[in-house]
Amino acid sequence: IRCWSNIPFITVPLSRAHGKSFAHRSELKHAKRIVVKLGSAVVTRGDECGLALGRLASIVEQVSMLQNQGREMMIVTSGAVAFGKQRLRHEILLSQSVRQALHSGQSQLKDMAIPVLEARACAAAGQSGLMALYEAMFTQYSICAAQILVTNLDFHDEQKRRNLNGTLHELLRMNIVPIINTNDAVVPPPEPNSDLQGVNVISVKDNDSLAARLAVEMKTDLLIVLSDVEGLFDSPPGSDDAKLIDIFYPGDQQSVTFGTKSRVGMGGMEAKVKAALWALQGGTSVVIANGTHPKISGHVITDIVEGKKVGTFFSEVKPAGPTVEQQAEMARAGGRTLAALQPDQRAEIIYRLADLLTDQREEILLANKKDLEEAENKGRLALPLLKRLSLSTSKLNSLAIGLRQIAASSQDSVGRVIRRTRIAKDLDLEQVTVPIGVLLVIFESRPDCLPQVSALAIASGNGLLLKGGKEAAHSNQILHHLTQEALSVHGVRDAVQLVNTREEVEDLCRLDKLIDLIIPRGSSQLVRNIQKAAKGIPVMGHSEGICHVYVDTDASVEKVTRIIKDSKCEYPAACNALETLLIHRDLLRTPLFDQIIDMLRVEQVKIHAGPKFASYLTFSPSEVKSLRIEYGDLECCIEVVDSVQEAVEHIHKYGSSHTDVIITENEKTAEFFLQHVDSACVFWNASTRFSDGYRFGLGAEVGISTSRIHARGPVGIEGLLTTKWLLRGDSHVVSDFSEHGSMKYLHESLPLPQRNAN
Repeated sequence: IRCWSNIPFITVPLSRAHGKSFAHRSELKHAKRIVVKLGSAVVTRGDECGLALGRLASIVEQVSMLQNQGREMMIVTSGAVAFGKQRLRHEILLSQSVRQALHSGQSQLKDMAIPVLEARACAAAGQSGLMALYEAMFTQYSICAAQILVTNLDFHDEQKRRNLNGTLHELLRMNIVPIINTNDAVVPPPEPNSDLQGVNVISVKDNDSLAARLAVEMKTDLLIVLSDVEGLFDSPPGSDDAKLIDIFYPGDQQSVTFGTKSRVGMGGMEAKVKAALWALQGGTSVVIANGTHPKISGHVITDIVEGKKVGTFFSEVKPAGPTVEQQAEMARAGGRTLAALQPDQRAEIIYRLADLLTDQREEILLANKKDLEEAENKGRLALPLLKRLSLSTSKLNSLAIGLRQIAASSQDSVGRVIRRTRIAKDLDLEQVTVPIGVLLVIFESRPDCLPQVSALAIASGNGLLLKGGKEAAHSNQILHHLTQEALSVHGVRDAVQLVNTREEVEDLCRLDKLIDLIIPRGSSQLVRNIQKAAKGIPVMGHSEGICHVYVDTDASVEKVTRIIKDSKCEYPAACNALETLLIHRDLLRTPLFDQIIDMLRVEQVKIHAGPKFASYLTFSPSEVKSLRIEYGDLECCIEVVDSVQEAVEHIHKYGSSHTDVIITENEKTAEFFLQHVDSACVFWNASTRFSDGYRFGLGAEVGISTSRIHARGPVGIEGLLTTKWLLRGDSHVVSDFSEHGSMKYLHESLPLPQRNAN
């Protein structure tokens, strides 16, 4: 805790030796000293007369938040000219004589011309008001602000430079936010040919160059330049092919076309890039971003400091491989080539991958051993996640069998005709299956997920982006290498990409122009985070696996303990493991109930009592805190219900629509349960663990979906396909089918082509 003027605020651990800029966005959270440059387009209103007060208040709030974290914030601001122009225009209108206004008439008064205002006069009139506004806003957060006006001459005089440097350091030491601006009331025009003469000199001819100069002089960690464009584009923003450049490297200027400058202000994007590169050379990291967009301006500064993918980040370190955007484009191109292959060619790729899993078993297990050792040494994974991380010979053999099932079942998946209709004579319509496009699969601790999902993507002709957890980095690397080796059989190596860059999951979820479907495989928290972060991209999956088993009064003694044991104890970390056991009230204090409890104790399952169950017991187990818990371990909740109807109601209230089971010999009761439980998978006298793509005969699954649109339950090849319509005609036009036209609609159903018997 630091204190200033008796106001405590929390600090974050921030320390960095200045001299080298940050290499990656993720490191920006360590920035201690930050300069925020506010361009004229950010500070002023659209009419250029007056300030954008709401936007400015939001910026002050973000700067205050970072200041109160212990960072040292400085603002380089425009806006004095615009604010002064507003004040002077108002004064000119008021100074018109009453007589002139009366004689002019109302209509002429409206059209009264206002003289062109000289910028220096506007700046002189606006500086004090602008600063007063900043002071009022920062006061709301108990932060003091101080104004500093500079000109280019101040940087040429060594004594003035030292004075400025000392003043800024003293203000920062006292937890005061310096607000710096060029003194536009007296500033001389820039000297010709004096810009960027070497690393040590940059002429201050606009606030971009001023911000860069101050950032380097003050050994600042980060310079944030806010303008009215999202960042740097490879061609003028607004053109059809313009793409935002995520990371800009020195030497990339040749790949960029600069457009016109913003509607107000002295510098355009070219000036910003020159200033940014100069600051980067001086050891300051730079981000250029949009400070005017209403959806992001309220958190643009904090997002940048948190390392989120906002604007264009300037870095001196080029990554070894392609960017994630380039990988997504490669996956789309590769996926389209993959979809164009013959079915037996796609199957051949999957058979080859299955063979590689067994042939390269030792290399895979060696890489997996490294992951397990690192995870155990760091102690960062819970036991259930460690179990998911572990690979074995039997797991690899099962994987290979599953992949061969996928290959065998994929012969007619892509391009299958599912509907044929004769619209009219010689006008036939077909609906055929096609790939969804590019899939992003994000998974935790499950390296076996990589070949499973890859095989399903290959079978369905989809491009694939894979983002695995760092805890499985070695395993994922070799499995992806083997996948690409198999894809090379038919020249589609790029169709499956493994994201190895430091991309945050939230940033990946924003690539709505490149990704068509996100499939999370991991904890309920991961799924919820992805569902929250996804912007315009559908998410297929389930956030929780709260699976129930209901034991009815007519349950078979032999079947009950067998099914419960398998559902809970066979693999407790799985999403399809039993979490809540519902017991009919009439079974309490019966031999069957005692057998269930004894079996759970032998298997070392910790029991939590539901509220009703606890009320029947004198000495009950710990009462459950919530009936909506996915334990993912050898723990479960037991609750009592009075009927199958109450069991169904309990499942609907507390379940996650994943998998629910009834154990009973009463067929009528079982059918009631099967028909009324609204879950993706509902079973009768079978373990919850059967809810699995491999066990369903799908070969494997990309996940289990609890949504009600497109795919539900274990999602195999069929869930990764969509459809398109093919219409074949012969000079048909809609006007021929009008009331007085020559043609009539037939809408006849036609037989479907024979499916492949294999």
